[in-house]
Parts: sequence; C-alpha cells; structure tokens
Amino acid sequence: MAATHKFRFKISVIGDGQVGKTSLIKKFTQGSFEKDYVKTIGAQFSKYEKEVEGDEIRLIFWDIAGQDDFLFLRPSFYKESGAAIIVYSLEENELGKRSYEHIDNWYENIKKFCGDIPIILFANKMDLVEEDDINETVIQNLVKQHGFLGYYITSAKTGEGVHEAFNTLIEKLYRKSKPLTDD
Repeated sequence: MAATHKFRFKISVIGDGQVGKTSLIKKFTQGSFEKDYVKTIGAQFSKYEKEVEGDEIRLIFWDIAGQDDFLFLRPSFYKESGAAIIVYSLEENELGKRSYEHIDNWYENIKKFCGDIPIILFANKMDLVEEDDINETVIQNLVKQHGFLGYYITSAKTGEGVHEAFNTLIEKLYRKSKPLTDD
C-alpha cells in the first residue's frame, strides 16, 4: 500500500463585514449556524481535517475581518495562503450591493500579497433572496474576468451549497499538491 501523504493548506476567507464568512466556516467545519452577528476582530482560525484517497488533509481557515479597521493587518494575515475564498452577500440592500462592488478590491488585495493562488467566489445568503432574482450571468462574467476557480451560491443558515463549495476548493488544492506516483 502506498504511503499516506499529509497536506496542510491555509485558506484565507475574505470579504466585507457581515457577509457571512464566519458563519460559512462554522457551517462547514462544525455544522452549526448562529443567527446573532459577532464582529470578527482581526482574524479567527478554524482547523478542519479530512481524508482524501488515503491522504490526510489539514486545513486552516483564516477568517479575516472585513472591516477597514483591520486593513493594516491583512498583509500579514494573507501570508502563505494556499487559496482564498471571497464572500459577498446576495442581499438586496446596501450591504449586498456594497459587498458585490468590493469583490474587485478583495481580489486585487489577495493577488498583491499572495500571487497566483486559487480563488473561489461564494455568493452567500441565498436564503434571503428569491432564487429567480439571482443573476448568475453577472456572477459568471466576474468569475471569467478574474480567473476564479468558480463560484457557489451558498447559505450558511440552510447549508445549501456550503459543503460542495468548500470541498471543490479542497479537491483542487489536493490535486495540485499530490505528487505523481508510478502505481
């Protein structure tokens, strides 16, 4: 039997404040959802382990505060990220509109400090909008424009799309890092 490989990836989860970054991570790693908003101060870390094809994968999610108060800390938080998730809110209000408009800023910021790493886009809070109102063409154009790995429409509250989105990123990182074997 082939030796088990161990992989460790740091994933930065970024986006404006109140878009659901912490809630998405908790839903994926713990299966829980808290409806009360608690502002992230600086950054929070969540560990998650998974086995893929007999290999051990350890993920460390860096949940980075979206408020501008923490702008000066971001370069050090981004350091050594293997991938990034940009989260924005689908809400049809000022928060949703602003978080969508800031996707370009988050993209430029992560590219500046991390170079060419896989980035995935999460359009979150789908439970707060009508599915027919989601303009996927606009999202697809943004994904193409920036070369994102893809996008997922998610709800941290219901869990819809969450596991599929995170697992796609994990699979991509794993495939990119797994050594070629002769067997």
